[in-house]
Amino acid sequence: MSMLDNVRIVLVEPIFGGNIGSVCRAMNNNDITDLAIVNPRPTTDWDDARKLSCNAKAQLEARKEYPTLAEAIAGCTVVAGTSARTGFYRDTAHSPREFAQIGLESAKNHKIALVFGREDKGLQNEELALCTHIIQIPSSELYTSLNLSHAVMVCCYEMFTAAGAFHPAEEKAEEADSELRERMFATWREMMIKTEFTHEQKLEHMMMGLRRIFTRGKLTVPDAKILMGLAKQSIWVSDQWKKDTNE
Repeated sequence: MSMLDNVRIVLVEPIFGGNIGSVCRAMNNNDITDLAIVNPRPTTDWDDARKLSCNAKAQLEARKEYPTLAEAIAGCTVVAGTSARTGFYRDTAHSPREFAQIGLESAKNHKIALVFGREDKGLQNEELALCTHIIQIPSSELYTSLNLSHAVMVCCYEMFTAAGAFHPAEEKAEEADSELRERMFATWREMMIKTEFTHEQKLEHMMMGLRRIFTRGKLTVPDAKILMGLAKQSIWVSDQWKKDTNE
């Protein structure tokens, strides 16, 4: 079982069905599948929820519903409530990134919960009192409150990243060695002269600029060969043009 399997997302009395659907999508983007909804409203637009869940409809249908927050987090060790407000009891809040390390340590062996409040009022003090930690998502003073699904995405993303669940693709091509790079630069040097891109007195200056451009990142063997081929083709075209012009 993955640590992320032990992460439960808890929505307390969400107002909009579309937000619930978007939360399902955000959860699945980050390999989290346990959704609990506390006291869902009778007026919830579940059609809108299904529409906004896109390919996470199965996640929406698998949700669990509880009458109270206490029941939704029963059995969870670490419980983090999210809050945009500051003040007494909220001054020890963690950022989502800081909390991810704390939460995942417990999630190795126990169920944990991230709790999100109502879109208009957030979590009440008595609900925060049931939490072991508080999460505050960094945001601009222009607008400190995040949309519910956006807040879930930020927190789930930090959990997903901290869990090491994503492995980016790695460059498989060999890096070009000095000998190949110098052959490539020699070809470009010839090309810049033959195409009259620059003159002899400025050539070394232009070559230094070219070297900086091509060595800012990793230059692979295929990269160098493509660049060399481009220069060679330019030389050939230039030679042909001069030949045709002279004739």
